[in-house]
Amino acid sequence: MPAPTTTTTATTTATGAWNRQRPSGMPSHRYADAYSRVDVPLGADRRWPSRRLTQAPLWVPVDLRDGNQALAEPMDPERKRRFFELMVRMGYAEIEVGYPSASQTDYDFVRLIADTGIAPDDVTIVVFTPARRDLIERTVESIRGIRNEVVIHMYTATAPIWRDTVLGKNRDELRELILAGGRDVLEFAGHLPNVRFEFSPEVFNLTEPDYVIEICDAITELWNAGPERPVILNLPATVEIATPNVYADQIEYMHTHLARRDGVILSVHPHNDRGTGIACAELAVLAGAQRVEGCIFGNGERTGNVDIATLALNLHAQGIDPMIDFSDIDEIRRTVEYCNRIEVHPRHPYVGDLVHTAFSGTHQDAIKKGFAEHRARAAGEGLDEGEIAWRVPYLPIDPADLGRSYDAVIRVNSQSGKGGIAYLLQTEYGVDLPRRLQIDLSRHVQQHTDTTGDEVTAADIWAIFTSVYLPEDSDPKVRLISARADEAASNTAVTVLVDGVEHHSVHGGTDAVEALVVALDTLGIAVEILSIQQSEIRSGAVTGFLAVLEYRTPEGSAWAAGRAPFSLSATLAAVVSAANVAAPARESRDGSRGGAREAALAVDATS
Repeated sequence: MPAPTTTTTATTTATGAWNRQRPSGMPSHRYADAYSRVDVPLGADRRWPSRRLTQAPLWVPVDLRDGNQALAEPMDPERKRRFFELMVRMGYAEIEVGYPSASQTDYDFVRLIADTGIAPDDVTIVVFTPARRDLIERTVESIRGIRNEVVIHMYTATAPIWRDTVLGKNRDELRELILAGGRDVLEFAGHLPNVRFEFSPEVFNLTEPDYVIEICDAITELWNAGPERPVILNLPATVEIATPNVYADQIEYMHTHLARRDGVILSVHPHNDRGTGIACAELAVLAGAQRVEGCIFGNGERTGNVDIATLALNLHAQGIDPMIDFSDIDEIRRTVEYCNRIEVHPRHPYVGDLVHTAFSGTHQDAIKKGFAEHRARAAGEGLDEGEIAWRVPYLPIDPADLGRSYDAVIRVNSQSGKGGIAYLLQTEYGVDLPRRLQIDLSRHVQQHTDTTGDEVTAADIWAIFTSVYLPEDSDPKVRLISARADEAASNTAVTVLVDGVEHHSVHGGTDAVEALVVALDTLGIAVEILSIQQSEIRSGAVTGFLAVLEYRTPEGSAWAAGRAPFSLSATLAAVVSAANVAAPARESRDGSRGGAREAALAVDATS
């Protein structure tokens, strides 16, 4: 018998003036909690809460059987084969391939494995059967000639409501039914040296603990379980009805009370009815489980089997080798979507299109800074960026580990801020904007997203930047004709056109930018430069150099920009842009006000 069940309730309550929630009116009284439905063994030596995950369990994907049964359109042979070959490439060493007594399609697929070489020698094949003699016989017939190790997986539901309502048998009668099935398995396959056995007391989590122990010990005795030919005892949370700690307590009780424990591989098969299948599996491994059955990305009836891709990558994110290769996760997703005819949700952990994407401005700023620190640290250590410790905020793992690029890590919408805008311009165009200009530009981008409600791309941001800081003006007030440096004479000759009148001057030194500023000042156009930053534009359609200039105006600082094939030319164009704003305004011939940001310049100086 199990240890007495004891429960404790939370010591804090959600009551008080701060909680204004009201009764929902839903008939919640119709449902009993888990502790009222099954004895939960809580021993004094409960150990799983203090344990840590240190290695991957044996993963067993059941997509081809359990997952396939949950599809509106079950997989045809081509899809089953494609899915199987994907799982082999990923490194799964044990794969449940079908329910050969249930359908001709499943039977034929098992025969395909027997008749071809699609299953490598080191892959164990699992086939599924109920505890019924004729179906066991057909299952064994399906594996005839398979050279791989084979597991025959027999199941029977054991929980009270299933015994009473579905099977119409009491405990003793059901025990005999299960053992009769076990004897049939031995009769038909016990002599096969490459065959091992698995038993699932279906709905384990709602079955009395003492009865599960009784049944499991009887079946492992019948099958002579031992270290040389271990028996798999698979304990499903067929219908998830409790918090994950309850499942962990149940698994630990089995782990510590089973007979012939050294001849048992303890396996779990959580479902996701309460949305906590992942947590159930992780806590079950802490509690002694060695093997986990589930589906890649969690397909299955009703709300899904446990997602073994998420479980594996959770280990990866903790520095533990998942023992399965997810380095091309987009190809894995495409194959699974094709085979299941079900799309993976864009927010699905690790694989969804948006799981490495940030729209929030605060998240983007942290990620941008994290990437910068990562690159700098890699350079400082003289190592590849993919080799050093990962610690970028908001990204639990490096997307590159999964074959993802950084292109879509930051995307901009009305919730975004300057960090995301700057990141996109830097990654897509190579343009690194000063922080104060990021703030200035973000106001214009925010206005655009608030107006349209749309997400903006890097190209959209560049178009907004161009319209604000590089607008075209066919008739600017100030034009630069040339700035020619004479290194021998240590001076620079500047020629500018102001209101259609050409002005020529020569200035000491060979700094063309300083010479232009002095020339403009003598013409009554003061441009007080506060900072200059240059970037080489790296984009297929947009090339050259960009210079951004912060300068002082009577109202405060302002920004101007210039673009040209050479860095010096771009800087001179930015100065001219500022000059057109600083110069006394006048109406141009087309009625627009002066302000050209981009000019073709004749510059005789080192670019």
